[in-house]
Parts: sequence; C-alpha cells; structure tokens
Amino acid sequence: MKSTSFRLHVPSAASEYCDWLFSNHKFVFLLSRPRRTRLGDFTVKPGLIPKITVNANLNPYSFLITYLHEVAHCVVHYKYKGRLKKRVAPHGQEWKHEFGVLLQPVLTESVFPKDILVHLVRYSKNPTASTGGDQLLFNALRKYDDQAANIGRVLLAQLHEGSNFVFQNRTFTRGILRRTRILCTDKASQRLYTIPAHALVEAC
Repeated sequence: MKSTSFRLHVPSAASEYCDWLFSNHKFVFLLSRPRRTRLGDFTVKPGLIPKITVNANLNPYSFLITYLHEVAHCVVHYKYKGRLKKRVAPHGQEWKHEFGVLLQPVLTESVFPKDILVHLVRYSKNPTASTGGDQLLFNALRKYDDQAANIGRVLLAQLHEGSNFVFQNRTFTRGILRRTRILCTDKASQRLYTIPAHALVEAC
C-alpha cells in the first residue's frame, strides 16, 4: 500500500506519519474486507515478511488507531524476538509500551476531534487489546461510524484550497487551515465560516 492510499483512510494530518512507519518497519500492508470479529491483525509466518491488515470500512480515526495497534505488534516482533527468555505476551507490557510510543505523535487536535482525543490520551497510558474494552473511547469513535451516510464523502482537510464542497446541504469553497478548523466561504451568501478540518463533506 502506498502513502497516497493512506490519505484515503486516515486523517490527513497523520498520513505522512503512517507512510513513514510503513517505510521504516518491514511489513506487508493490506486492506481487508469488513470483519465482525476484528478491526485489524498482525501475522507472522516462518520465512515470510510480517503482514498487517486493517478493515477498509473503518472511519479515519478507528483506522489510524487500529493501524498503529498492529504496527506496535510489528515493532515488538522485531525488537524483542529472541532477546527475552520469557514469552512475550501479545498485548503485554512490551506491546503496551510500543503502542503508547506510536500514539504520541498523533495525540493532537490536528488529527483527532476533541471528543475522541480526551479519551484516547487516557487510553494511551495503559492501552488494552481492543478499543472496545474502553467504553468511553469506543462510544466516541462509534459516533463517526455511520457508513451509509458517509459513502461518497471525504474529510474536509483532504480537499485542496479553492475546492467546492457540500456540507449540511450548503455549498462552500474551502479556504485556509486555522489550527483544527478551516475557513470556508458560503457560495450563496459569500459569508465566511470555520468548519472542523475533520468534518465529512461531499466534494463537488
């Protein structure tokens, strides 16, 4: 999977980081059809490069968290295999530490909306095997999961400046980024509005 593809699945502010991890850790990455029992996985077979898969239908925030979750498994595999006498638990202290480290660069409002970030920061200090194990974080992420409503939509931050889009049944022109919001012009009234960079919009 190339970096241009990551931009289609994660918040735009995190796409370069995802690409960097892909380039600097040896693994195969594949999108998976939706799976009911898992969001992603990490597998290792003798003589083969480790493989990471993530469900293609996840919202951008769940996709990013799941991707980092699986990359943490990859880091543990290379960093600890053969070095420790004891068996490394799949979601033990080694994985918790590496996952927490991988999360740090994206724990900002430029990547996650506040309602997710506040719970993700807490979760990152002692992550569990699944975000579903943290009810508050799970509920925050689930709010962005309306797949049917999101078909054909993109994150506002992914559009180029000057692009037209529809948001809440009104047509706007995308302007400059101001921290976590983007200055946009209402095409009908020519009034300026700031819209969250992570808002899902329909490109014209």
